[in-house]
Amino acid sequence: MTASFSKTIRQAGLVLAFAVSFSSLSSTSGFAFSAEAQQMCTGDAFRLCSSEIPNIPKITACMVKHKAELSTGCRAVMDGDLAKQSRKVAAQ
Repeated sequence: MTASFSKTIRQAGLVLAFAVSFSSLSSTSGFAFSAEAQQMCTGDAFRLCSSEIPNIPKITACMVKHKAELSTGCRAVMDGDLAKQSRKVAAQ
């Protein structure tokens, strides 16, 4: 196996693990990221929190911890998703 092939396989595995993690977040009642957040934040999650993949609570905590370092688009959609989730919890 060549080094570039191994790197490609590893990256594909990480992308798949991250996608599964984020889609699982969307189906949990505790916190759900929108599809837009998944799209806008995937790069940030790999850049800032790759060591936490696939642990969903740790990815979430890491992204919140690194909020100041998130891209503008990711920060905006996460803020929106967190606000929606807070309203849902308050309504219960």
